[in-house]
Amino acid sequence: MSEQYQFEAIGTHWTIDILGEVPIVSMHQLSISIDARIAEFNKTYSRFRADSLVSQIAKAKGVYAFPEDAGPLFALYERVYKTTNGRVTPLIGQVMVEAGYDAKYSLVEGNLSTPPTWAEAMQFDPGTNTLEVFQDGVLLDFGAAGKGYLIDIVSELIEREGFSSYIVDAGGDIRHRGTEPIRVGLEHPGDTSMAIGIASLSNKSICGSAGNRRAWGRFHHIIDPFKLESPRHIIAVWTLADSTILADAMTTALMFAEPAQLQQKFVFEYLLMFADSSVEQSAGFPAELFTA
Repeated sequence: MSEQYQFEAIGTHWTIDILGEVPIVSMHQLSISIDARIAEFNKTYSRFRADSLVSQIAKAKGVYAFPEDAGPLFALYERVYKTTNGRVTPLIGQVMVEAGYDAKYSLVEGNLSTPPTWAEAMQFDPGTNTLEVFQDGVLLDFGAAGKGYLIDIVSELIEREGFSSYIVDAGGDIRHRGTEPIRVGLEHPGDTSMAIGIASLSNKSICGSAGNRRAWGRFHHIIDPFKLESPRHIIAVWTLADSTILADAMTTALMFAEPAQLQQKFVFEYLLMFADSSVEQSAGFPAELFTA
């Protein structure tokens, strides 16, 4: 027996399955808590909302207070930023706007400019959860890891309510906890009606990213901050990790760094599909592929 809650949030469809016997009242209360928590997260980190903290920061330099959940998010971003030599950066926001991925989704390319470095733009203090911004016009974008982190936050809320077996699926990025593994289809980036394989997921998180999603003109949702163009050598990537924030971050990092380099710093497994349709799979990625 299980209960399911479906809704739309942060631009994607969510499905939450609570496995086992769930009292209806508890599920109703849980859904209210989840909605409130996502709204709070969105009000802080969304660059598409004029009233968000991120949008306020873009207006003027200064010191800004973040909620307690910001510490792990900034810490991971800083580690990934250093490991990828600045190519995965929360400072990509203005570049995304200039490329056309703005609050109005105009998808019209303008003049792109290289973003500032982390040291030039800001400093996060984990002791006070404050961000000091040194320049005006710093537009942050947490798209590389934000959804994964929100999945983890929602999952922790579920666990605090006493539920130990569940599946949180936000647009195909999934966190699973429970005694029975689940099977996850790996969507073919060239034909969304097909799968290139099936992954087995057990008490871990899986995230995917492909250039056919959120694509327009010569861009997709990942842009190199130095070349000011979207990577094209990899057309799809899937990652598996203990946390969804890490799995999410690695899907972007693999666009810019070799897997061996990243696995020296982070614990995760991966599957890559290249532009010529060849694939590369780490030894620990638990998937059966239909195509090579």
